[in-house]
Amino acid sequence: MNDDKIKTAAITTLTQYMTQHKLRKTPERYAILEKVFDMNTHFSIDTLHSSLDADGYHVSRATIYNTIELLICAGLVRRHTFGNQSPQYEKIAGITKHYHLVCSRCGKVKEVKDAEVDTLLNTRRYGKFHPIYADLSIYGLCASCIRKTRSFQVKKTEDRQQPHSPKKSVGNNKSSNKNK
Repeated sequence: MNDDKIKTAAITTLTQYMTQHKLRKTPERYAILEKVFDMNTHFSIDTLHSSLDADGYHVSRATIYNTIELLICAGLVRRHTFGNQSPQYEKIAGITKHYHLVCSRCGKVKEVKDAEVDTLLNTRRYGKFHPIYADLSIYGLCASCIRKTRSFQVKKTEDRQQPHSPKKSVGNNKSSNKNK
């Protein structure tokens, strides 16, 4: 499905959800939904707020938080908390199954697809529980942080291997022979 069809389907889903739950259909909610569906990566509330401001659409952070919660309940957005970072969000409609590689040092998140994990999760049964989606995050170090760690370790090793100049003593080293 192309981006316009995905966005139109999301607008329809939100409209149906708000009608069903007797919620007001405000222009702010639709503007936030459209901006979310323009995003192609994970985003924070601050990123979304800045993006809306840059487009000249000024809404309060409270409105954004409330609308994001509404979009989560409507099944259009998913919240992720990676490590101890602030929550990140992503649109759900139109995305394929993916998992997250999260750098424990810098917090960078990379999405990966893994057919073997999909197959395993799809064949696994949980009694009377029916899973809707899986949220898998794998924590480690990204390539950039590994390089930084290696260069730090090399520098530390080089520092240890450099010869140290002998310490100069302060004062007189002559011993006293008074008691002989």
